[in-house]
Amino acid sequence: MATPFNSENIITHKINETGLSTFLVGFDIDDKGISQYRLNPLIQKLCDVIQEFAFGFHEGDSTDNTKTYSKLIEAAQSIYKIDAFQKVKDLYENNGSITDDVEDKFLRRGEFGELILHLLLRDFHNTIPLLSKVYFKDSLGHAVHGFDAVHIEPTTKTLWVGESKLYTSGKAGLKALIRDIEEHFKSDYLTSEFMLISKKLTQIDNIPDKDYWLDLISKSKKLVEQLNTINIPLLCTYHCDLFTSHTDENNHVFIDEYIKEMRLLKTYFDDNNNHALKSKLNIILILFPVQNKVELVKGLHNKLSLIQQLGE
Repeated sequence: MATPFNSENIITHKINETGLSTFLVGFDIDDKGISQYRLNPLIQKLCDVIQEFAFGFHEGDSTDNTKTYSKLIEAAQSIYKIDAFQKVKDLYENNGSITDDVEDKFLRRGEFGELILHLLLRDFHNTIPLLSKVYFKDSLGHAVHGFDAVHIEPTTKTLWVGESKLYTSGKAGLKALIRDIEEHFKSDYLTSEFMLISKKLTQIDNIPDKDYWLDLISKSKKLVEQLNTINIPLLCTYHCDLFTSHTDENNHVFIDEYIKEMRLLKTYFDDNNNHALKSKLNIILILFPVQNKVELVKGLHNKLSLIQQLGE
């Protein structure tokens, strides 16, 4: 069955369990027969997602080929109207990068963690975007709500509310995700965020079963009822040396080391997640190790900048 972006040709869904979903991008040979990590195909695939990421379904079907080119340019331009993306672009263009200990969590938005989460949810978890933060930005170029992804799964009537981190260290990314769920998954925060989302949903006509989703996130609903119908995908994309020390993702040594690292990170997350409502939260930890975090972010900004310039 075809997926919206066919990313399974580049991204392998290695572990697919109830609370753990892990991915990887492997290797291919170049013209000289040398094995290379498939960074460029990954960047290109993520750029394919830009239009839907920016606009969601709020401006109609993104598959209309007569509009794709102009809408792609518009999507790239709209992303750089978000303050965080422009600041990070400038930083990487001047040979800088964001370290794991940077305190400005909004600056991290410009590293495209949300874009990666969007793609993985769409192609591997059968969701559709309920709301685009880029489309519904405020006049100052800020996001209208705090969650990194708000998707729905219509067949199961499940709301997917996610967070994403793009870090050098996997453990540092998990620590940040744990802080997020401690701050975001409590009654007052959810009520506030859902009120913002509800206001924007009333402006959209083509959402399937819109009244159901509005009712689900209404302030009259019990917290326990809401949590029972919400999945919480937590994505940690991080720099991983396995893709430097190995050149074949199908080699049994690489597979063993990869699986071991994924299990260790899952254990670390579980041991350090002390949320008071831990047993009530339907968390799906998503791990996506990549060869080089800096090169991935720099490559995305370079590609997106070129698309943006086509409209100038």
